[in-house]
Amino acid sequence: MSGFGRSVFGMMAGAAPGQDIAALLRAAMAHRQAGRMDEARACCETILRSDAGHADALHFLGLIDIVQGHADAGIARIRRAIAARPDFTAAHNNLGRALQDQGELDEAAACYRAALALQPDYAPACRNLGTVLHAQGMAQEAIACFEKAVALRPDHAEAWSNLGHALKDRGRIADVIGCFEKVVGLDPEFADARAELMHQRQLACDWRAFDADCAHLLQRVRDGVRVQPFVLRGASPTLPDLMASASLEIARFEAPARVFSIDRSRPAQDRIRVGYLSSDFRMHPVGRLIVELIERHDRTQFEVIGYSYGPDDGSALRRRLTAAFDRFADIRALSDAQAAQRIHEDAVDILVDLNGFTRDARLAILARRPAPVQVNYLGYIGTMAAGFIDYVIADPFAVPTAHQAQYRERIVHLPGSYLPVTRRPEAGQTPSRAALGLPEDGFVFACFSSSYKITPAVFDVWMRVLRAVPGSVLWLVAASDLATANLRGQAASRGVDPTRLVFAPLVPIPAYLARFRLADLFLDTLPCSACTIGSDALSMGLPVLTCAGDIFAGRHAGSLLRALGLPELITFSLEDYEALAVALATDPQRHAACRTRLARQLAQSPATDAACFARSIEALYLRMWDTRRQGGGPRDFRAHGSPG
Repeated sequence: MSGFGRSVFGMMAGAAPGQDIAALLRAAMAHRQAGRMDEARACCETILRSDAGHADALHFLGLIDIVQGHADAGIARIRRAIAARPDFTAAHNNLGRALQDQGELDEAAACYRAALALQPDYAPACRNLGTVLHAQGMAQEAIACFEKAVALRPDHAEAWSNLGHALKDRGRIADVIGCFEKVVGLDPEFADARAELMHQRQLACDWRAFDADCAHLLQRVRDGVRVQPFVLRGASPTLPDLMASASLEIARFEAPARVFSIDRSRPAQDRIRVGYLSSDFRMHPVGRLIVELIERHDRTQFEVIGYSYGPDDGSALRRRLTAAFDRFADIRALSDAQAAQRIHEDAVDILVDLNGFTRDARLAILARRPAPVQVNYLGYIGTMAAGFIDYVIADPFAVPTAHQAQYRERIVHLPGSYLPVTRRPEAGQTPSRAALGLPEDGFVFACFSSSYKITPAVFDVWMRVLRAVPGSVLWLVAASDLATANLRGQAASRGVDPTRLVFAPLVPIPAYLARFRLADLFLDTLPCSACTIGSDALSMGLPVLTCAGDIFAGRHAGSLLRALGLPELITFSLEDYEALAVALATDPQRHAACRTRLARQLAQSPATDAACFARSIEALYLRMWDTRRQGGGPRDFRAHGSPG
């Protein structure tokens, strides 16, 4: 929901009787368009003094109330307008928007349906109903609403954007790209459309406009235009670019209606109450990475609460996560203000956000400062550039102390990798290579990272490596039919037989983990490195070769390798990365020694000791809370054993 813009104020159905009242309404709209809200309010109040039940004036004044931050008063006025004129289509629609912004989704949907009952071809209500249905998980119904909205208003860029986002969940990537191309064509300045279009093209490995897309997004940020930080990572930004992008993004969350007091003290003998906030407590990479930490927390020192605003997928992992917390709160039905109130009333000392700028994040909860100490961890370890985030938990490789100037929050370090590594992953039975379309004897390079992380420059290297290693294949994930076709076409254009690219379909986690046993070397990507998948590969004994980037997004795999004591697999240029890939694939003894060393490190490294990992992160929490209790502001420090 984007709130009430200028177009909403133009939705005042019909002129009021009487020339003077009609003139006042026109004046009110003119004042609003010029930003003179007090003058617009005065015009409406003049009308209401002579006719207290004038529907148009009540409606318009209600919209002004909402824009000025008085949502309850605005909603009450719009309800009065509807009572005065029950067939007031625009008022039903705008009441729905106001209620939707308050988190009242069911009532908002009822308002939109009332508007459509009065006027079935009313495109704004059709689109808005789609946004509610999408938020409620009814994707197909939402798509139908958006498709109807764009049929009614083919020039409505926002409706095309809504349709594109809804189609993403259905895997219709070609249609998604078409939607965002439509948005950009209708409105080249649409805040998120160009970034989303680039991201979708990257997912499809459609590189026809790759360089232009990246350059365009970087230039927009440098010109002070908001671009989603998560998407910007794929355009090879600098640290200042990411800081600028985060600052523009977070500005939307810096001034909530209510900020809670952070001056709370608790008896020293109490356990520290840690809250974890996430949309991903389910079968999701974050859920898989965090569950053992939650289970291993020392309950003599910490009480741990989970705040979930994502879907319950009914998975075994969801049940395990729910059981792992001392308390688990599903806050999906709460508005941002209500969720913040709940966390504040629970007296959480340290609130750890696991989303950052990733999908479905609800940063407006944190913007209300429900906890005295607020931390960014795991989902996105770039800067949030937020005054309401005190710390980011990282490690010395992923986010070096030297990067502090480009982080608003204080960087605190774990001694190993900030990413957990599982010593004994629950893998399924290993299939044969032949069963998965792999050569029995050829060298198998693998990369199961998301397709958006594959760039033309990295793919160039991979194709040269395949040409240099006869009989080798590259094993990739079958992200979509479109991505598969595009990658095979790109291989052919580089002189490589497309059949040397083998695509693995999506399978349950145990079968996915078992696949790593059949590969010989995992090839990492740049500028976005492997996170959970890199951890999975190493946990299963598959060496990972990485080329470390300059920003956190390109340093995940390097962080893992450093923590495991395998720095020889970290390169710092694509030339060295290519040379080492060929060397490992053509020197069986060197490759075998690499695998043996990895197996030994997995068995004995502190990086794979879940209890040790939990104690390290708890050491950071203790320092954060001690600093807070002593009256100090956030500062950088590291857990025991960190080299800095």
